[in-house]
Amino acid sequence: MAHPRQEHRPQQGPGSRKPRAIVIGGGIGGLTSAIALHLSGWRVTVLERAATLEPVGSGIGLAPNSQRALDVLGLGDRVRSLAAWEGDGGMRAQNGRWLVRMSASAAAAEFGGSLVLLHRANLVDLLVSALPADALRTGVRAELADPGAADRRAVVRTDDGDIEADLVVGADGINSAVRSALFPAHPQPAYTGFTAWRLIVPAPDRPFEPHETWGRGGVWGTHPLKDGRIYAYATATVPAGGHSPDGEKTELERRFADWHDPIPAIIAAARPEDILRNDVRHMSTPLTHYHRGRVALVGDAAHAMAPTLAQGGNQAIEDAVVLAHHADPAADLAAGLAGYSAARVPRTTAIVRQAARAARMNHLTNAPLIAVRNELIAAAARLGPNLILRSFASIADWRPPQQPYAAGTELARR
Repeated sequence: MAHPRQEHRPQQGPGSRKPRAIVIGGGIGGLTSAIALHLSGWRVTVLERAATLEPVGSGIGLAPNSQRALDVLGLGDRVRSLAAWEGDGGMRAQNGRWLVRMSASAAAAEFGGSLVLLHRANLVDLLVSALPADALRTGVRAELADPGAADRRAVVRTDDGDIEADLVVGADGINSAVRSALFPAHPQPAYTGFTAWRLIVPAPDRPFEPHETWGRGGVWGTHPLKDGRIYAYATATVPAGGHSPDGEKTELERRFADWHDPIPAIIAAARPEDILRNDVRHMSTPLTHYHRGRVALVGDAAHAMAPTLAQGGNQAIEDAVVLAHHADPAADLAAGLAGYSAARVPRTTAIVRQAARAARMNHLTNAPLIAVRNELIAAAARLGPNLILRSFASIADWRPPQQPYAAGTELARR
């Protein structure tokens, strides 16, 4: 790999002697990594290819595990204040029958915290507000030119020249060019067998309880946001690469308009241009480590997973604080990055596999198997809702390895 032709050096001043970290990618994992590294003593720059940070118009669920990670950064309570789920909800069959009913309070008691669903734009705004004013650079194409080693810094190439860094974080998503540069022979993420639609609409006239519905070959979820709008998502087992010739709203009507209320009303309220469709891929062949040289991978770049456990963003946030914990700027970086991989690979690999198993279960197409599945779920719920909740507890009860950096600081008070 090429060595630097030119290094952009910042102006001298307070903090200029700190080691430099470059984060490639301005998504949730990249922004959280930048905050965590900044608070632990790194001088951080985030390079984002897009001209502006305009996150995909959809929701994201933050479970207690990622909220505890955000506590490390002084942001957990600000996220919890955005929680919208306060009553009952649960899981339903395609005809509307409740398979599992649970309350927000029961979930909070079982998981040790609330479940927060919010718009991705709100989370991105919150993260950007916690960055140093000059840390984010948008409209910058960046690629890893040299991962570096113990005796040399890493190099990131941009259109304006090369930048040397003591640490590079690859947070460039499921199609990560950084991952490909580090591990060129590793298989790319594979299609899960289903595609996903996401949409946000005004609340319908008739109130409803939040739910996820498991039907034949697909899933529908409908959940409220704090601002009164509704976030909905759907998945279906279809060949990869497809798009409806007459629009995705029409496709949703074909597939879901005969499902239970309020699903038809949610579809009817959607503007066609606001419906997002994406094939779902995951790292079916896991990486054995998430670092090489002076470079670490976080989020989908490291361990893309199916959304069936709603943990993709949560695990990226976990990655960020664990990376900052191990990548102590005053300690041996090679040992720190090895510690990061050792901490994250087993957990995230297990969650990728658990999400894949859940995807197979909730995308059954055989009617008799669906009937058996539904009865088993309902029977487990009758034994007690906590039995269902406990299947998620091993994920949600995670705690970060470090105490909050930001406790008592201005960041925590914002």
